[in-house]
Amino acid sequence: MICEENNTKEPSPCVAVFSFILFLMVSLLLPFISFEGYSVISNTTSHLGAQGSPYAWVMNTVFMLLGIVAILHTWKSRYIYTRIFGFIFGLSLAMTGVFQHAPLVERVDVNLFHDLLHSFFATSTGFSFTLFAAGHAFLSRGTQRRAAIALALIAIAVPLIMFGIPSVMGIAQRLMFITAFYWLLFYYEPEGLQ
Repeated sequence: MICEENNTKEPSPCVAVFSFILFLMVSLLLPFISFEGYSVISNTTSHLGAQGSPYAWVMNTVFMLLGIVAILHTWKSRYIYTRIFGFIFGLSLAMTGVFQHAPLVERVDVNLFHDLLHSFFATSTGFSFTLFAAGHAFLSRGTQRRAAIALALIAIAVPLIMFGIPSVMGIAQRLMFITAFYWLLFYYEPEGLQ
């Protein structure tokens, strides 16, 4: 059973399942009660957590939870490289929940400091995940290597698609997050074997 009792210091598999399902639910259902005009296709998850967005705290809490889970999960690696970039990835993701994107709703004052730091940490999240996956590919073998290469390529391609075709940035980002977290939480082996 996936949520079995765990006597080690590792996070419970239930935490991974819970955080993944919570991300799916929040990123796909919160748009229905967020600000008018929000689109799952063209608006990102950062827009759900933006300054002044209704229920922004929900999306931002999920960012922080996923960041903490990513740190706990990647810290199990025997390789210092993947520990470092897993930590940077998780911390950066958590910080995107602390510092919010500029508002997309009218009549909300912009906190430029928050927006600047959100942008910095969002960029850091993408770069560190790409370096994490690429490093895992280099340090692994077999199916672990092939999957990590695929994730690194996805992490490079999706932002290019988002910038090249902004009208699909929301769905592209969600697909990248779903793929990345499914791999990280349910397929990634810290030892790099398989």
